[in-house]
Amino acid sequence: MSLDTARMVQMANAIRALSMDAVQAANSGHPGMPMGMADVATVLWSEYLKHDPKAPGWSDRDRFVLSAGHGSMLIYSLLHLAGYDRPTMEDIRNFRQIESPCAGHPENFLLDGVESTTGPLGQGLAMAVGMAMAERHLNATFGDEIVDHRTWVIAGDGCLMEGINHEAIGLAGHLKLGRMVVFWDDNNITIDGSTELSTSENIKARYEATGWHVVSCDGHDFDDIRRAIDEAVADDRPSLVACKTVIGKGAPNKQGTSATHGAPLGDEEISAARAVLGWDAKPFEIPEQVLSDWRGTAERGKKAHADWQDRLGQSGRRAEFERRMAGELPEGFSLDGYIQALIEEPQKVATRKASEMALAEINTKLPETIGGSADLTGSNNTKAGGIGPFTADDYSGRYVYYGIREFGMAAAMNGMALHGGVIPYGGTFLVFTDYCRAAIRLSALQQVRVVYVMTHDSIGLGEDGPTHQPVEHVQSLRMMPNLLVMRPADAVETAECWDIALRQPDRPTVLALSRQNLPQMRTHQLSENMTQYGGYRLKASQAPRRVILVATGSELHVAMECAERLEESGIGADVVSMVCTQLFDEQDDAYRSDILPDVSPDEILRVSIEAGTTFGWDRYTMTHGLRIGIDRFGASAPAGDLFDKFGLTADAIVPQIMNKLNG
Repeated sequence: MSLDTARMVQMANAIRALSMDAVQAANSGHPGMPMGMADVATVLWSEYLKHDPKAPGWSDRDRFVLSAGHGSMLIYSLLHLAGYDRPTMEDIRNFRQIESPCAGHPENFLLDGVESTTGPLGQGLAMAVGMAMAERHLNATFGDEIVDHRTWVIAGDGCLMEGINHEAIGLAGHLKLGRMVVFWDDNNITIDGSTELSTSENIKARYEATGWHVVSCDGHDFDDIRRAIDEAVADDRPSLVACKTVIGKGAPNKQGTSATHGAPLGDEEISAARAVLGWDAKPFEIPEQVLSDWRGTAERGKKAHADWQDRLGQSGRRAEFERRMAGELPEGFSLDGYIQALIEEPQKVATRKASEMALAEINTKLPETIGGSADLTGSNNTKAGGIGPFTADDYSGRYVYYGIREFGMAAAMNGMALHGGVIPYGGTFLVFTDYCRAAIRLSALQQVRVVYVMTHDSIGLGEDGPTHQPVEHVQSLRMMPNLLVMRPADAVETAECWDIALRQPDRPTVLALSRQNLPQMRTHQLSENMTQYGGYRLKASQAPRRVILVATGSELHVAMECAERLEESGIGADVVSMVCTQLFDEQDDAYRSDILPDVSPDEILRVSIEAGTTFGWDRYTMTHGLRIGIDRFGASAPAGDLFDKFGLTADAIVPQIMNKLNG
């Protein structure tokens, strides 16, 4: 039941007041969007959004994504006014300060109720597509009684201009994600000024062309907003609600201009806005009646939550549902038996094929996995274990055909992981992590379990040439905080990598996998998953140790061949498989010093071998070590010829080692 218009106006004005006051106090921020969308947000949160502020983790809550994350004071105001424990008013006073969870852009790990980190425009909307996909999949699995909620998004002109918007809405329209509603803050303003400076496209027609339902409303008319939302909810397609708004609504001299977009209004304009809005309260104070009206809106969600808990309690699938939503693997999940079978019958296969073999085991044991590929299923080997396609006609499927939408795929997987209840993985060529990179970064920042299956990981892909041959990619990804980058050398290491990735609830993983077949290096059973250490000694020297060869992926067998030749010359050589530098760096000093002793290069020469840039390897070889790799773009030729050309063979490497040892 809606409140009368006068009280709704004051509820919306509370958002405006908090937004302009917080931005002014911080002397930075974006007051215009929260002030312009305050009326839409008030209607949505008070009458439609299904949530319970006292149970922010309720699994069947609606998901609300502020894709226009620069307007973060909108979500902070809404959370506080609706009755969430945080942000407190003190948090809001300290907007954009180091001790406050009210960061410049919303961060999912700082506040309950912030479903995703947003700010990089377009990605919030794209992640919401993934949330809507997860909701439909879990609904198909557990039924309406347990999973039946919506995904709501507020997006601005920037979100709709970004290229990822094309990918995201095309996927959502194709999949008919009718429980997703996007509110477009149609205010005709960007930072540079009027949108007429940069665009003349028909956005509504673009959405309609991708299979969306489109409706318009006056974003400052409560009844018209309700009408538009009702139409959106009634349609079985995803909906765009074009809300005609005035940016900075209420600021009499700056509203409707870019002056309200990315800077404080100033004390004089804020005073004028208070007069226009009829807002007499002091900064960071909310009148008792207004706050009471806002807090009263929580009752609807509280009742819905209680009803849902009753239904869940009566469900025979409660334990399984709660396990999946908690992100826990099934009790007893293990790949040990599969790895033992590999030891007993070694496989010479590409690691992309080894990944497929591991997935055949994983997908039969973990019903929560949802795989996919950006139109490279046969090359990425990501469809395994008998999983069927996820389609508009069958949301129970567990394999998504993303089409040529690498960025959109990565963002959607983030959304699925944030939603919970599923473990997403998706594939493309490693070189196309360039297309995915902004979303991979948000995977790491948001601390979510997403597995990126990136195949064709070096010049070893061969004839497709330098456009498709990664050189700098693996090292550039290794620099990213909270991201595991794993480059396994054989079928055993690949299975171990998958086991580790699945056990990372708070960080994503990139698997860099080969196109070409590789010999199995691990042929003896060890007592534990050796890849968990990041780097481990595959071979210990026989003669007195003079060399440590550190290699990854397809170059590990090359390192082994080098070691054999060195040993024949009386030079002892360890071989270290450095599958994941991040995990190795996390080991204690004793372990790392055992694998890579801290001695002078006169005593032990460290040599790195990887078919990629040598940049960064000096942290393991030390300055006077030897770094074998490729510091230029590749070429188009068969893989064997390329390894010869670029000196990634024992014939080319061993003489360099001998020369280095002999000074």
